[in-house]
Amino acid sequence: MTILEKQGQAAKAAAYPLAGAGTAKKNAALQAIADILMDRQAKWLQANAIDIAAAKESGMRPAMLDRLTLTSERIAGIVEGVRQVCSLPDPIGRVEKMENRPNGLIIGKRRVPLGVIAIIYEARPNVTVDAAALCLKSGNACILRGGREAIHSNRLAVSLMQEALVSVGLPGEAVSLVQDPGRESATELMHLNDYVDVLIPRGGAGLIRAVSKEASVPVIRTGEGICHIYVDNEADLDMAANILYNAKCSRPSVCNAAECVLIHEDMLEAFWAKALPLLDRHQVELRADEAALKVLGERALPAADTDWDTEYNDYILAVRTVKDCEDAISFINVHGTGHSECIVTNNYFKAQHFLNAVDAAAVYVNASTRFTDGGEFGLGAEIGISTQKMHARGPMGLEELTSHKYVVYGEGQVRA
Repeated sequence: MTILEKQGQAAKAAAYPLAGAGTAKKNAALQAIADILMDRQAKWLQANAIDIAAAKESGMRPAMLDRLTLTSERIAGIVEGVRQVCSLPDPIGRVEKMENRPNGLIIGKRRVPLGVIAIIYEARPNVTVDAAALCLKSGNACILRGGREAIHSNRLAVSLMQEALVSVGLPGEAVSLVQDPGRESATELMHLNDYVDVLIPRGGAGLIRAVSKEASVPVIRTGEGICHIYVDNEADLDMAANILYNAKCSRPSVCNAAECVLIHEDMLEAFWAKALPLLDRHQVELRADEAALKVLGERALPAADTDWDTEYNDYILAVRTVKDCEDAISFINVHGTGHSECIVTNNYFKAQHFLNAVDAAAVYVNASTRFTDGGEFGLGAEIGISTQKMHARGPMGLEELTSHKYVVYGEGQVRA
């Protein structure tokens, strides 16, 4: 038996008592995790500093380095996310439907944990805590496999969380970390069918596609984010410029950041007069189609066909000119990844048509795509943003980490 198989076996064993733990015990574990992460944040920051130094030496891009970096403020936010999860209603045990059958049987559907959830993700140590908190509250054990870039940060965080679990009488193995961040361990985890009930990849498009192609365990796809902002000819241009600036520049490395702006052909000059001063604050590189280039001149580069299908995760923005709302919708439905899309318009009927016609997990009217987030949606932390159309779509909170079982009450009935 390999090291990872032993880890899977331990997680499976831990999943059973966790599934039966009541809300009070799970909340006690989450409070203990929040307390220990806050109390020992200095050690967590020290571990993170080792990862940051190595990342800088390897030449990691600034936007990706930002994802890796922990600060006291970010740790406070992570801890607050854990406390929010603690305060949320526990979905486990909820009976959603109970019916009396003609034969006297009473049949109901009860919420239950998925079991053991494996998460493969990249250089984001906050995901380590977010994922663990959501899995614990929903009664699931988790096996975390973070990227090599965050290995010291992740090891410290998981060690602290395991200590917190044991302190309240739950098995520490309910949260575990794959210690080898190499590709071989990821591949083995994708085939750990005897122990893993579902695998969630969280990261860039390359990671998600590779996991979906390789894994033999069930996979929930998350995170591919080619998000668009459409600026209509009936838009408030100051609003549109601010929305685009926020969606592109607040954190360009995350999946809900805008990667492409679509502009009605009648609004090119007026819109860019508003938007360019904002985007220039971060020297955003623009890759524009022919019509937009006539307005932007040397401020932009000619767009290649690949730019309409690229998730940059950087200060780069594709610029496309469209004839009308219908043209924008058609373009989005071809080139989007089903994540988050936005229209900026003052026309109610166009807004409603956009909401109905765009195929995405989250569709916005006059608001930044950066709000697609578990915390912003009232779910507490999130384990990822699903772009699938199965039981989970959009930010995945507690509800999406559960399944159901049928419970059947009888009085001696037998089937004829």
